[in-house]
Amino acid sequence: MIERRLFVAGSLGLALPSWAHHGWSSFDQDRPLYLEGRATKVMWRNPHGEVELELPENPTLPADLKQRPLPRQSANVDGPALLAKAQLPTRRDRKWLIELAPLTRLQAWGLEEIKPGTPVAALGFTYTGEKGDPVLRAEYLFVGGKAYGLRSSPA
Repeated sequence: MIERRLFVAGSLGLALPSWAHHGWSSFDQDRPLYLEGRATKVMWRNPHGEVELELPENPTLPADLKQRPLPRQSANVDGPALLAKAQLPTRRDRKWLIELAPLTRLQAWGLEEIKPGTPVAALGFTYTGEKGDPVLRAEYLFVGGKAYGLRSSPA
């Protein structure tokens, strides 16, 4: 009986890394969300950078959002269409985890490590139905007046 418990516990332990990391299929790519706030915590590491973002009490969409210029990427991403469809989340969480691209891609864009306190905005996708943790997988990142495409390398 003890051997069986150890086997089950060991098997679960081996499965944890696959639970912890997820692909694009978990995210609702038909509903781009826009988040803006201040970085409170930054994890500049692989498999991808992460920023904990604290939103203001009453988030709003910027009036110029649909007209923002976006950089070209090597992948085919219709950035203007995403900006046109962007909306705020319906959930009221003040802190969100923003998943960025791998560090090599962030470096290719010339994005330097974000420091806590930095104003940051992101356009991306969360889980279908906004279920689960408040996580946004960033498609575009806006820092210091500049936009960065995160799906692929610069074109």
